[in-house]
Amino acid sequence: MFLIRAALLPAALLGATPAFAQEGPPAGPPSGPPAGMRDDGSDRVTVGFGMGIAPDYEGSDDYELQPGGIFQGRVSGVEFQMRGLNLYTDFVPDKPGSKTRLVLGPVVQLRLDRSNGIEDPRVAQLGERKTAVEVGLTAGIGKRGVLIPPASLNFDVTFLHDMAGAHKSYIVTPALSLSSPVSQRSFARLGISADYVGKGYARTYFDVAPGNTLAPYATTGAGWKSLGGSLLYTHDLGGNPRKGLGLFGLANYKRLLGQFADSPIVRDAGSASQVFAVAGLSYSF
Repeated sequence: MFLIRAALLPAALLGATPAFAQEGPPAGPPSGPPAGMRDDGSDRVTVGFGMGIAPDYEGSDDYELQPGGIFQGRVSGVEFQMRGLNLYTDFVPDKPGSKTRLVLGPVVQLRLDRSNGIEDPRVAQLGERKTAVEVGLTAGIGKRGVLIPPASLNFDVTFLHDMAGAHKSYIVTPALSLSSPVSQRSFARLGISADYVGKGYARTYFDVAPGNTLAPYATTGAGWKSLGGSLLYTHDLGGNPRKGLGLFGLANYKRLLGQFADSPIVRDAGSASQVFAVAGLSYSF
């Protein structure tokens, strides 16, 4: 079932993997200039708007049509990305011409998962969850010239912890991506990532208390929650990736694992397979 809803659908246009405001944490730090642009260390900003689909909540099989946007760039040597309700930063300056790239910076995220408008009545009966304010750090390393000269391989790990008392727990997300220009105006990135979550996260979003329509269920504790892959494609419309209009498309598939897939919230009322997609128009200056 598809619903139109006024919520942000964050698209990680230039990042390793996507993240959506209603589900898990984003993965991947800011990832350098657009395809075809030689990184000279100068300031740059990209904004974008698109439409996409995402599950109603993590584990749901009800999908929503959502507008979304991006805002990313570099100002005074600090890289940043706004992915919907997620802010990534990188405070390590890149050396022009270097084949190695280091990333380190704070991350802030709001998690709206099951905070309102739950479509499935069985899951709605479990009650809404508080908005989580997750704060943490991302660190990574990238290597240019992998496999083919223009390609780059990036690995990063993000740690987030809830500071608002919503799930009182943490999320650790390792991610790996391979990116490369595919033509003078086009760029593609293939990424994989996984989420490891703490006991509080597992209980908050996947446990079912007795006395509800769904069967009682208790997670056993911390564990690997999901594994996913993403494909990003961008195309420059103006001939100069540093300025002007561009098109983007992003698709992501995520599979919930183990005790999380076995929760009645997923097994009986939803799906362990989660699909996300977004496409739109961007502008760089």
